[in-house]
This record gives sequence, structure tokens and C-alpha cells, in this order.
Amino acid sequence: MEQKKKNGAIVAIAAMVFLFAMISFVTNMAAPFGTIWKLKYEWAGMVGNLMNFAAYLFMGIPAGMMITKIGYKKTALVALALGFIGVAVQYGSSTMNADAIGAYVVYLLGAFICGFCVCILNTVVNPMLNLMGGGGNRGNQLIQIGGSLNSLAATLTPMLAGAMIGEITKSTSMGDVAPLLIIAMAIFAASFVIIYFTKIEEPETEKSNVVEGIKGALKYKHLVLGIIAIFFYVGIEVGIPGQLLFYLGKPVADGGVLGSVAIAGVIAGFYWLLMLVGRLTSAFISGAVSSRAQLTTVSAVAIVLLVAAIFMPEASKITLAGAEVPFKVVLIIACGICTSVMWGVVFNLATEGLGKYTAAASGLFMTMVVGGGVMPFIQNIAAESIGDINSYWIVVAMLAYMLFYALIGSRPSKK
Repeated sequence: MEQKKKNGAIVAIAAMVFLFAMISFVTNMAAPFGTIWKLKYEWAGMVGNLMNFAAYLFMGIPAGMMITKIGYKKTALVALALGFIGVAVQYGSSTMNADAIGAYVVYLLGAFICGFCVCILNTVVNPMLNLMGGGGNRGNQLIQIGGSLNSLAATLTPMLAGAMIGEITKSTSMGDVAPLLIIAMAIFAASFVIIYFTKIEEPETEKSNVVEGIKGALKYKHLVLGIIAIFFYVGIEVGIPGQLLFYLGKPVADGGVLGSVAIAGVIAGFYWLLMLVGRLTSAFISGAVSSRAQLTTVSAVAIVLLVAAIFMPEASKITLAGAEVPFKVVLIIACGICTSVMWGVVFNLATEGLGKYTAAASGLFMTMVVGGGVMPFIQNIAAESIGDINSYWIVVAMLAYMLFYALIGSRPSKK
């Protein structure tokens, strides 16, 4: 009986780790697609990403309620169905007149629906892995293992999208990435079938009043400050490679470095690859090294890397993926090691000691993931006036808050 229960737990963990990869696959299509729309509408580069993350604002708390009412598995199935619909709508935009504003509106609608999908999946995956690990360092360890596969998907997605887009020209359209969207629909359909037939032993959820659960959770100061930290963190994680893609990929005549989204996608992919390395490392050491120590270290190192990149002269060059780029690009990419562990450790620190309020806290967390849309959008708009590289000062400011949370804000206490 004990062995059967253990096998069920392993299957459940494997299923959650796989869903972690789906989250990244959907999310990281937005930036490469944004290079297409930015050519047609200057302000449109990060709007698709903004729509993707805006869904979190509306779905974060309801997603937590769904888990309480129908369980983790059924909630995940709803998310996968929404993901299929969202990608199908985006595919519909690729069949329309590329120069018509209607095509862009349809694309944004698809991105918004996909946002509901990844929000719900995040709400399912993170607390389940944390609870199945028993919380603490072991819970963080399982989240980092899931995050490793998430990073692998994140590494491949911009590379695939960039290869399909190639060089940005006036004729570039969503039709160029239609094959990727078809692949995405097939993956969602297959994932739905796999999860449907997988028996998952779910952790018990607290059947409590939603409003009271939220009120109870918000009594914990370290959770409130952690919610703010997660808002900034997702903005950091998405903004660093997203703006780098625009910096490298836009036409040279417009101030770009390469003018090729294909090569820019490969280089940006290195950032996600380093996130994979960082998460694998964290998964290995998290049993012994505390979440607070990890967050303190990576926040400080990321600040140093970005400040150095901002001040480094453009004339200092290096060859990456067969193309000559400023050496500062290497420093920006290196931040992937730092951002790799932040999600897991912030979630772990913020929910420490919450007990029955963990589900409500997870919903609040997912709501504030909207920062992944808001902050990169602000950074992208700022880049139009102060330059792509100087826009990273916004990221430095967010990292400063992360350092504060690691040193002071994450100490468990009630208001």
C-alpha cells in the first residue's frame, strides 16, 4: 500500500513538471511574435506579452477557487483546453490580412486566452509541488526541478520562433510562424489526453471561505511583501531577454544590432539556457542552502551584471552564434543564472508558515504575475526614448527590491 502511494506521488510530480514546461512554451512565444507586430505598429512590441500576463489579474484568485472546488487535475485540464483555444485563435490571426488592424486584435485576443491557461497552470503546479515536497527546502527543491524543464522549453521556443521569422522585412507576418502554432495546438491536445488518463494522488485542499482565506493570508507581512516581489520578479525575468530580443533583432537602420530575429532568438535562448543551468543547480543545493541565502546572492549579482552592462561601451565586441555583438550582451544573458531561482525561492519564502492559507496565497501570487506584462511593457516604452540598454535601469530598480525582500521583507511575521 505504501509503495503504491509512493508511485502515485512520483506520477503526480512528473505530470506537474511536464505542465511547468507548457507554461514556458506558451509564455515565450509572445516576445518573438512581438517583433513581427512592432514592425507594423511601433508601440506593439510587448502588447501581446502584456495581454498574456493581464489575464493573471483576472484569473489568479478564481484559479485558486477552482482548485478548492474541483481539484488540481480537473483544473489543469481546464487550463489545457483554454491553451488550445488561445493558440487556435492566434493561428486564426495568421490567416487574415497581415496589414489589417483586425488581425492584430484577433492575435491579442488569443494571447489573452493563453494567459488564462498559463495562469491556471501556474496556480496548479507551484503549490502542488511545494506541498508534495512537504514545504521548506524540499518543497523549493521540487519547484526548481519543475523550473528546469520550464527553462528548457523557454530556451527552445524563441529559437524555433526566430528561425521561422528570420530577418524582419515589410512582408514578415504571423503566417511565418503558423507551423509553430500548429505544433502548439498538437502539444496541448496531446497534453490534455495524457493528463486526463494519468492518475494523480492530490494533496488535500482546505475547503474554506475564499474571502476569509484571502484576509487570513494577508495578515502575514512576509506574504504581502512577497506578492510585491513576485510582481517585480516576473517583470525582471521577462523584461531582460524580451528587450534584448528587440535590441538585437530590429533592423540596423532603426538602431538594431543584427536585424535578424533568427540570430537574436538564438542569443536570447542562451539566457533561458542559463536559467535551466541555474535551476538544476538550485534543485541540487536547495536541500542544504536556504531560499533566503539563494535570493540574496542572485539579486546582488544580477544588479552588478546589469550595471556593468549599462556602462560598458558598445565598441567592446564578442562573437555569439556566429554574429558580432557588444560584450554587454553576455552580461545581460548571464543574468539568466540569477533569475533562474527567484520564482521558487520567493514562493517558498512568502508561503512559509501559512498552512491552510497556502491555496489563497497562491491565488494572490498568480494575480500579481501580471507584473510580467506591465513591467516589460513599461521598459519597452521607455526604451523608445532612452534607448534599449538604458531601459535596464528599470530592471536594476526591481532587483533592488528583490534584495530588500531577501534580507528583510521575507522574515516571517504577521502584521
